[in-house]
Amino acid sequence: MCGIVGYIGTQQAAPLLLEGLARLEHRGYDSAGVAVLGSGGLKVAKRAGRVRDLADGLPKRFGGKIGIGHTRWATHGPANDANAHPHTDEAARVAVVHNGIIDNAAALRAELADDGIVLASDTDTEVLAHLIARSGAATLEQRIAEALGRVEGTYGIAVAHADFPDRLVVARNGSPLIIGVGDREMHVASDLAALVRYTTTVAHLDDGEMATITAGGFTTYSLGRLEATGRTELMATDRRAKEVDIDPAAYDAGDHDSFMHKELLEQPARAEAVLRGRLDDRFGTGHLGGLNLDARELRGIRRVKILGCGSAYYVGQMGASLLEELARIPADAEPASEFRYRNPIVEHDTLYVAVSQSGETIDTLLAVQEVQRKGGRVIGLVNVVGSAIARQVDGGIYLHAGPEVAVASTKALTNMFLAFAMLAVQLGRVRDLSIADGRRLIAGLTRIPEQVDQVLATEAELAVVAKRLAEAENLFFVGRVRGFPVAREGAQKFKEISYRHAEAYQTSELKHGPLALISPEVPTVAIVPDDELVERNVAALHEIAARGGPLVVVTHAGVDLGDLERPGGGVVGRIDVPRNERELDPILLTIPLQVLAYHAALELGHDIDKPRNLAKSVTVE
Repeated sequence: MCGIVGYIGTQQAAPLLLEGLARLEHRGYDSAGVAVLGSGGLKVAKRAGRVRDLADGLPKRFGGKIGIGHTRWATHGPANDANAHPHTDEAARVAVVHNGIIDNAAALRAELADDGIVLASDTDTEVLAHLIARSGAATLEQRIAEALGRVEGTYGIAVAHADFPDRLVVARNGSPLIIGVGDREMHVASDLAALVRYTTTVAHLDDGEMATITAGGFTTYSLGRLEATGRTELMATDRRAKEVDIDPAAYDAGDHDSFMHKELLEQPARAEAVLRGRLDDRFGTGHLGGLNLDARELRGIRRVKILGCGSAYYVGQMGASLLEELARIPADAEPASEFRYRNPIVEHDTLYVAVSQSGETIDTLLAVQEVQRKGGRVIGLVNVVGSAIARQVDGGIYLHAGPEVAVASTKALTNMFLAFAMLAVQLGRVRDLSIADGRRLIAGLTRIPEQVDQVLATEAELAVVAKRLAEAENLFFVGRVRGFPVAREGAQKFKEISYRHAEAYQTSELKHGPLALISPEVPTVAIVPDDELVERNVAALHEIAARGGPLVVVTHAGVDLGDLERPGGGVVGRIDVPRNERELDPILLTIPLQVLAYHAALELGHDIDKPRNLAKSVTVE
């Protein structure tokens, strides 16, 4: 959530900050603000709305070569000018931008109010500015350390102080911060997207770490608490900057009307990237060296638990089905946000899999840490190299999806499925999966990129169906067994970007209650693969059609829908996808649902990349 940028160097800071914020707007777009430090002291400009609104209203005289900026996803208090970051103390000597949530903010606000401090906002962040200003420590670093020692919760912060005009200070605990190293200038951001135009030499801060940043470089410290005094101690660390292999053009939408459309069409190439070098046709297995597990350790796994949030959770359900079918290991997926709060039993022979596009999803990161505290082994399916989860886990599979900017996940989700498929084949081959079945599935995986391209080639036909669905205020998505997680993900996409109420159910569960809601105004998108359940699925569609419910059926060529496809029979749209192996079909059935959601949102005139109330990387609980 939210985006942080910072700059110190030889150029005017404000234009660089505004450009960086525009590149981070997918992380929060309720309000935005910047603070610059120049010869006239600290200047702050902020307002509700988009970054362009901030830029349009920026004073002409807003000079300074040191600055910080923020684009907000609201947590404490509504989206208005007062609650926008940066926040300052009463004298406007300190400016703070903050991602995360301070859990004890209410108590700290009450304490400050009792001391006569007039708080100007509803936010938790403002307390940090006042705590830093009230510190009597000699250095800015120690003042910030003292303030952070008072707070409970998560944070990624950047601080500018008029009394220390040669530096910025940043700190991290649970919310990402990256330092970018330039030529006589330094950058700060919560996401690489804001840095890559200026530098690809970066350092990722760890939790509990602080950094002093000057135009000539940076110094890092760990924040430790002295038990005897309760004071926070700064201890030097040896954080080094490293070159990252990334193309700045990957963060540009190019000729596409949105990042989501660009990312939809990138899926065939990115699917090839995640499979490349990881398929062993000779032995019919996957080759996933990053797991850091040998064949004996793989054979010792007795259960798999998958942890993710949102789309990562739904693709985790697809992965659990793959693991049970191919490796014959009990597997299930659970929302990471709930996992650690139910005091889970962590077993030594269970493999835990954390799934996150950003690698910074706080609920998933905290679940990983809970497993590790109890002695469990965790691997990650993560897209961002150097992210918090990638550094925390014991091994994993990088997704190689490339930067994903749109809030609604497409190419990363597809690559998550493919990673699960390779994991399931590799686990299966050290158990009971035959070499013939292994080779069958490896051959199926190699066909996926081309078949995804075939689905995307039908975009114009899918757009026609999407316009019909966009007219409905409420929709059902249904599927069975392998098809149910597909239905859940399809409903998620519609909710995210079209703002239509969409619910997913197992097809067999409709008759146990939800069928009461079927009417001509409520279309159903049905997932009907040509598998062992096709006859039962078609029978359930007759139950919907008998009650006047319009049907859009995502299926395979040759599946006989009978009377349903006759005029007035119920089917208002049929979408055929290419066949693969039955175990791998779910991802091909998912692709048209992504396109349907995109075109429904386009038809309704929504901001597809920045859906209301949502942000790309969820770094607050």
